[in-house]
Amino acid sequence: MDQHRRALTTNRLPVAMIVALGVLPITLLVVFYLWPVATLLTRAIDPDAWQRFGTSLQFGSGLNRVIWFTVWQASLSTILTVILGLAPAAIIARYRFVGRSLLLGVVTAMFVLPTVVVGAAFLAVLPTSIERSIWAILAAHAVFNLAVVIRIVGASWQQLDPRLEAAAATLGAGPITVLRTVTLPLLRPSIIAAASIVFVFCFTSFGVIRILGTPRTTTVEVEIWRRATQLGDVGVAAILSIGQLLVLIGIIAWSARAQRQHGFSLSITPAVPTRTAARPAERIAVTVVATATFVVVVTPLLAMVERSLRTRTGYSLGAWRSLGATEIRPGIRLGIDPLAALGSSARIAVVATMLAVIIGGLAALTIDAARRRGALLDVGLMLPLGTSAVTIGFGMLITFSRAPVDWRAAWWLVPVGHALVAVPFVVRTTTAALGSIDPRLRAAAATLGASPTRAWRQIVIPAMGRPLGVSVGRAA
Repeated sequence: MDQHRRALTTNRLPVAMIVALGVLPITLLVVFYLWPVATLLTRAIDPDAWQRFGTSLQFGSGLNRVIWFTVWQASLSTILTVILGLAPAAIIARYRFVGRSLLLGVVTAMFVLPTVVVGAAFLAVLPTSIERSIWAILAAHAVFNLAVVIRIVGASWQQLDPRLEAAAATLGAGPITVLRTVTLPLLRPSIIAAASIVFVFCFTSFGVIRILGTPRTTTVEVEIWRRATQLGDVGVAAILSIGQLLVLIGIIAWSARAQRQHGFSLSITPAVPTRTAARPAERIAVTVVATATFVVVVTPLLAMVERSLRTRTGYSLGAWRSLGATEIRPGIRLGIDPLAALGSSARIAVVATMLAVIIGGLAALTIDAARRRGALLDVGLMLPLGTSAVTIGFGMLITFSRAPVDWRAAWWLVPVGHALVAVPFVVRTTTAALGSIDPRLRAAAATLGASPTRAWRQIVIPAMGRPLGVSVGRAA
């Protein structure tokens, strides 16, 4: 027994090996995230930039309107998304019905689409009267983020003990009363978590705003891009980037605190198996909610396909046949080759995915081997997820713009930027798998005379195959 206990405490990898595993993840974090953020901070403290920023914030100015619009549209989009997402979250969490997996897959597929594609899809389905209005933006944000509410709230809903709701019903409470006094209070932490994530996405909205918005419906994210690339006002763009980053950090911190305050532990059970709706009212409700959700999500995508075939005289494959042409009409040139752009996107995705999986896998091994000290690296690699893409790109642009690190034209810089955001998905997937390894396996290996390195090589490394395979899809 003493030998077994000693093996549990001494079977650790050498420090030099842990450091070697963490070199690439730490380099990625420090060089391509912390350094650009520090550069933004130095640009943001420029007195001249603050003077221009103060002038731009005067009452009635464009920047003042941009900030106000960003806040209230994100708030309204979040409320609308949560309201629309509760019903499908409920039926997916509690009921088993035909098309359940398909519905969940379609909703998730919408969420992983690029926001520009989502904006184009809604542009294809909305009537001309509202296609470039706040209503179009709210609708696109709600449908795009529906998967966040369904996934997060649905997972918690599936773990609620149904006996609590049954007890309230036995005491005379109606369905609405049970929902209001029992179910929603127990779901409050997950609702807060989902709402905070949706708010972050809507607050930093770029693609949807660019496609469906107008000059009067511009978010801070779009304004950062406009000032940095079109107006050349790097100082004010840096101030907006840092301000936006602080807001996002505040939202995440508030969400974590609110979840702790409103958390319940006695009401949570292992996942309750789904069941088939028994009563006619239940069957009708499940059918209506599932059908409505499917139609709302799929219609914009089908409309975009239909728009690609529509011409003034009917339907044709002409647009598809001319996909590889740079000239769409005589004398009118796109300036780019669409097929070449698709190829470029594919190449960037492949390189970024390879980088994310390799670096994320090394980071997961480092975090697992370093135990408590590895938590700092874990938190650090999560930071890019709470930072807008424009902020990361803008920070890299102004950081790597001078010799000897003038990398703006380097082919690998864009994949590295994408990998920076994809690595957290790999880390989360892989560390969860490593954390589930029974520590007694390593102790047994040590008891039998295996060195820490050999035990790690034969127990930990084989356990990474499946999670890394899953991470490839998530990163891509």
